[in-house]
Amino acid sequence: MKTMDIPNQRGILAVVTGANSGIGLGITRRLAAAGAEVILAVRNQQKGEQAIRQLQSELPTAKLGLELIDLASLDSVRAFSARLNAAGRPIHMLINNAGIMAPPTRHTTADGFELQFGANYLGHFAMTAGLLPLLRAGTARVVTLSSLVNRIGHINFDDLQWEKRYSPGRAYGQSKLADLLFAIELNRRSQAHSWGIRSNAAHPGATHTNLQTTGPTLGTARTTASPFMRLTTIIPGFWQEVEQGCLPALFAATSPAAVGGGYYGPDGFAELSGMPKPARIPREALDAQVARRLWQVSEQLTGSQFAA
Repeated sequence: MKTMDIPNQRGILAVVTGANSGIGLGITRRLAAAGAEVILAVRNQQKGEQAIRQLQSELPTAKLGLELIDLASLDSVRAFSARLNAAGRPIHMLINNAGIMAPPTRHTTADGFELQFGANYLGHFAMTAGLLPLLRAGTARVVTLSSLVNRIGHINFDDLQWEKRYSPGRAYGQSKLADLLFAIELNRRSQAHSWGIRSNAAHPGATHTNLQTTGPTLGTARTTASPFMRLTTIIPGFWQEVEQGCLPALFAATSPAAVGGGYYGPDGFAELSGMPKPARIPREALDAQVARRLWQVSEQLTGSQFAA
């Protein structure tokens, strides 16, 4: 496995959603090892506490905190943002990582949104809006995790919530395309309004995490790996482990070479595995008109505003 050096992160306060497992845990481990203080923003307190115990056994001097947030509930998102704003500490890094992948039947969030669009995208949109004062105070980097599956995604403004005909994979692809559109548009608006925020995106390629095996059960249990996963696992260089899969996000978050509005993924065949490099951006993600419309719709759906 190849790896990369992380610049010294002492004095950095980072917030990582979904930090108790998978890519989020991998990112948290590397940031903490580099000296950052990391707030693990997780849905399940017990799993969050378990992750902190694990990390502190590996990194006894790690500075770690725990905050609860359910991205599938706008009330929870608002409460989370209010707690952090009340504490008043500038945030230097925000990693929008948490997500759910391809439940076989349509589920909805507490606010009635299709679960993947609501939790993967709208929850992060509303949370980032709520944390905007702290992000501006910390001249933060905001990294939003997308996915290779965004290439089959399309922002269907006529049926954003998949009420007509639900497709697990395409709904996931739409949510991850929305994440990429958001990352690029946030950087545009930061530049236009002098927010001082550098926003970009990353994807982990084909990385083994519990996302593939617990997504269909909404995290309540593991499922058997799909025939596709079993077949491709035997192909050298197709899948990679979390330690390498988290590198594009870490590059986006910490490298001096990572630019605002950039998108990073693995450098191997079809961006499946390897070291970080600029990733191919789907055409729709570059459409500023789609991005502006999605932003406006998202503000209306969540009741969140990015004050200019």
